[in-house]
Amino acid sequence: EVPDVIDTGTTATGSTDTDFDTGASHELIVRRLLPFIAAQAPHREKTEHEKVARWVLDNLLNVGTVDRGFRSIYGTVGPDGGYERRAFDFKLLVELCAPNGEIYLRATDEAINVLVGALDTDVESAQIAAEVKLENLIKRGRLADAKLAAEQARYRTVQYGETLRSILDATRRDVRSVDWEHAVPELLDSALEHIESRFQAENAILRNITKSRDEAEDPGRKRSAAELVEIVTDCITRHTQLQARLQAAGTYFRAEQDRQQFAGPPRKGGVDVFGQLLVPTLGLAVGDAKAAIDAYFRAASGPSTPGVATLGSLVSMLLRPAPERSTLVGELPEPELAPPEATDRFSEGHWQLADQLLDLAEMPRRLSGLLAEARETDADLARLVALRVLHAYSPEVGAAIRTGEATALIAVDDGTPLDDPEFGGSDLLVVTAMVSAEPADIDADAEEVA
Repeated sequence: EVPDVIDTGTTATGSTDTDFDTGASHELIVRRLLPFIAAQAPHREKTEHEKVARWVLDNLLNVGTVDRGFRSIYGTVGPDGGYERRAFDFKLLVELCAPNGEIYLRATDEAINVLVGALDTDVESAQIAAEVKLENLIKRGRLADAKLAAEQARYRTVQYGETLRSILDATRRDVRSVDWEHAVPELLDSALEHIESRFQAENAILRNITKSRDEAEDPGRKRSAAELVEIVTDCITRHTQLQARLQAAGTYFRAEQDRQQFAGPPRKGGVDVFGQLLVPTLGLAVGDAKAAIDAYFRAASGPSTPGVATLGSLVSMLLRPAPERSTLVGELPEPELAPPEATDRFSEGHWQLADQLLDLAEMPRRLSGLLAEARETDADLARLVALRVLHAYSPEVGAAIRTGEATALIAVDDGTPLDDPEFGGSDLLVVTAMVSAEPADIDADAEEVA
């Protein structure tokens, strides 16, 4: 026993509770489909019934596609006799967001046309015909056929409500797009008259069905009559909603007219950063792309004006008492400091060996020779020697005098290039010079040199 997918989809479309405000949620439609699917496959498990219901609902929504729409390819013969293929894009169920943020489903015009089995039909005439047919079938006792006619009448009610809702939605977007001076008032008056007559017809039908249900002795006939009562009651409920909305349509139009008349200028549509900026910019050269990006961010950020306090606000801010500390934050806990990790690259032994190599009081040496001798001991020692010689190229003699040091390492560039596998530059002359702390001696030496 396999459930009929087409019948299940038709039932799901008719269970969306299409009205002016909201529809039915996903879970509500699934719950309404479960008894119908269980009646088709009673020996299947309940979990399988739920899977079928969700599968049918997902396929009506066309989950998995980008726009969740369907496309039908058909052909037409043009005036010149040529055959042309056309594509018709449509949807059956659409997801909309309610004012409270919840997602609900609505049946589209295409889905309603499928339900009623007609296109471009006058809704009022078709609804009256469906109810006359329903009343005739009930009087003749053909309740099985009457159920189909009742469902068709309900779908006509849904279609009629969608027609009126589209007018009010167009009014909400722009009151000038709807002729509220002549066409819409005539439509509202005829709609109210039509609904009033439908109330009378449906209540008479409901009385006949209720009488048939109460007098029926056959359980099947009693069940069919009860289903008809439920369907016709739903039609009456939908007509009640339509009547309430039609009676408030004038007030709704005036409110929308005031809102749109006193609203500000229309806002420009937002920029599609991905489609209109990122993708085209990636195909440009760097110089051309920079101009587009700069223009976008300059326009998107806008000018920022600093806040300037007026004299009155400045005086009030200066006279405002300082807030109590307890109202701000509590005491900050003492941070637990972890001991620092050892980051020294050169050990004490490296520094001692470097001091020995750079003790050049007797005669100067080339940097290349110092590096070669240090590299024989350790590669890190050669790096330390290079750093100390580089520091000695601009020695801080004043700091050596202040600290009381007797000697200072000095490096001099005589233009000889350095020939070394690791370092480049000049092959500096390095020597240890004596530091004199007597300014007088320095002046005397300067005079002698002069």
